[in-house]
Amino acid sequence: MKSLREHEKILPPAEIERRSFEIIEQELPHTLDPLQAPVIKRVIHTTADFSYVDSLCFSQGVIESARQAIREGSSIITDTNMVKAGINGERLSVYGGKVHCFMADEDVAVQARARGITRAAVSMEKSAMMGENYIYAIGNAPTALFRLYDLIAEEKVFPRLIIGVPVGFVHVVEAKELIMQAPVPYIVARGRKGGSNVAAAICNALLYGME
Repeated sequence: MKSLREHEKILPPAEIERRSFEIIEQELPHTLDPLQAPVIKRVIHTTADFSYVDSLCFSQGVIESARQAIREGSSIITDTNMVKAGINGERLSVYGGKVHCFMADEDVAVQARARGITRAAVSMEKSAMMGENYIYAIGNAPTALFRLYDLIAEEKVFPRLIIGVPVGFVHVVEAKELIMQAPVPYIVARGRKGGSNVAAAICNALLYGME
């Protein structure tokens, strides 16, 4: 068996990405909204799943408002360190933003155990005490979305954007539908599909589109 180095048909990384997006463009089932297209295509590139063409939902004007938030230095709160690791923090820092994940913080763990709730929910509460209006990228925990919805109703958080794409079977669909009723900009993957990789891909699509 040939090694990758010996295999003459292996393309360099940049060419692989270019060719991947070319294939995605060819196989799209229908024309996309030009502002939403970069986000949808990057999610497909990350997942190889064309169902996101129809399941990704965008609030009115969300792409423009999200990019404005980034330009103004908004930071991103995530519900997993995997999302945090996947976001291009260097690109975000150009505009003054940072990526935060509080899930491993000891104070979050202590409160979650004491109250019998998830660390994701407590993490959202912690963000409310930070004094900023964040972008939220939720790829794993529907309880983060439920708590965000309540915090919005209580006027304790004013998200610049909620990326609601947790994956799973329990409470996931309901949490996403709830966020789409909140008076905030959102990008939501309807249904059970999603994940940390999808949340990071959406953030990166927004960042790469700033150029």
